[in-house]
Amino acid sequence: MPKINLDALIPREDFEIIGNNSTSAQIQSLSVNDLSNQFIYQILRKPDFQRETNEWDPKKIEEFIDSFIEGDLIPSIILWRSASGLIFVIDGAHRLSTLISWIYDDYGDKEISKKFYENNITEDQISFAEKTRKLVNKNIGSFEQIKNASKNNNSRPEHIRRANNVGVNAIQVQWVVGDAKKAENSFFKINQKASKIDPTELKLLESRKKPNCISARAIIRAGKGHKYWSSFSAENQNTIQQLADEINKIFFTPQLKTPVKTMDIPIGGKISSAQTLPLILEFINQVNYTPSNFKDNLDDDTDGAQTINYLRNARKIAWRINSVHSSSLGLHPIIYFYSKEGKYKTGSFYAITNFILRILKENKLNNFITARKEFEKFLIEYDYISTQINRKQRSSLKGLPYVTEFYLEVINQVNEGKSYKEAVKSLISLNKFNYIKLDDERDDDSHFYRRNFDNDSKSAVFISEALQTGVKCKICKGFIHRNSMTIDHIERKQDGGFGNPENGQLAHPYCNSTFKN
Repeated sequence: MPKINLDALIPREDFEIIGNNSTSAQIQSLSVNDLSNQFIYQILRKPDFQRETNEWDPKKIEEFIDSFIEGDLIPSIILWRSASGLIFVIDGAHRLSTLISWIYDDYGDKEISKKFYENNITEDQISFAEKTRKLVNKNIGSFEQIKNASKNNNSRPEHIRRANNVGVNAIQVQWVVGDAKKAENSFFKINQKASKIDPTELKLLESRKKPNCISARAIIRAGKGHKYWSSFSAENQNTIQQLADEINKIFFTPQLKTPVKTMDIPIGGKISSAQTLPLILEFINQVNYTPSNFKDNLDDDTDGAQTINYLRNARKIAWRINSVHSSSLGLHPIIYFYSKEGKYKTGSFYAITNFILRILKENKLNNFITARKEFEKFLIEYDYISTQINRKQRSSLKGLPYVTEFYLEVINQVNEGKSYKEAVKSLISLNKFNYIKLDDERDDDSHFYRRNFDNDSKSAVFISEALQTGVKCKICKGFIHRNSMTIDHIERKQDGGFGNPENGQLAHPYCNSTFKN
């Protein structure tokens, strides 16, 4: 089921600068009237260490609204009030945001969300929101229908009954007493019990002032939404937002739709996928050589300079992977990052990133280009080899150096004159790779298909056909993607070549600008 993004409905605030707890009298419950009352709603905040409010699917949202209306038992919301008067949600952000989404008819796609994300809302987010709205309106009724039920002579009896309930029901409130540190400790204690925070989200929350975490948050939302970098100077904020937006476009343009029916797919998979935030954070860490225990071994970024440096390093490698920048290798996503069934392979993305960093470090870019045609044949036919290596090492991250070594050996042997098949057979005969089994030796049922075509099999049919006729670079003979396509002079301009069509050919940016020369 799709997850609905309600993160915009309660804004975040930097928790630590607000001050100590207010000891004035506190409300004991929150009703629909309270949440639709601007005096209450406008002072509601999430602390900046609160996880993103995007974990509930349409059915859960509909069921919660129904439970509230019917007076079912709902756990208390836990709040903390600052000395400035703001009310912070320590626990219960999904519950409150769900009621707010119903009240304002904003399931991640309307006025509040559009303003929060500066109109940068994905097609998936809009589609999921509309699906939620239809489900709620069908089974419960919109807030406007329920609110006006008693005034409308044509109202359904069920709507009138619900209106009567809504007027008296409320969610109970508990308050954290103490300073900001006490409230933060309460949050982490609560959210590691009943509903544990996702491991990546926990890393980001606990290390929210580290440059790698700020960078990942910025990229995933293209520099929009809550600004975790808001304490930096205006100049540095703008730079962070511009870099993040550029990297986001490289990763997620065009948007991925399934089943796959086009070769024009993004290098980062679906931006709405649960694996996307971990992917971005790991990419940031890889290209900046960030220690795995960065929580204790990386300083907080106090002015934005480190975050900008992290983002520039990330953009540099993103350019290399697939862009029109002159350094770009133009790696085609279908070849390098997707399975034969069109499924995104996070482990392959990590491995190729590591591979690029290695050949850059060892100045072996041209070795890759000369072997690229055969190397891509190897990736297409033996896409399962990296999975076997990762399984042997127990994870895709631990397997990175071993996959990279295998890839480098394939390239070396191809450049020595072997075909990709000969290179693979030679390598798996070595002791260090003798656990690798080729297709005819594997006991693998991963390609099981149902009687009818599902999304995987439909994608597999298209990809198989498309690879037969895919456009290729005329210099290296590797596949070429729309995001990294340049027109090369066959006879160079400096040698007298003209810009007429007969003297043009398609090429990757690096092949065109550097390798050819």
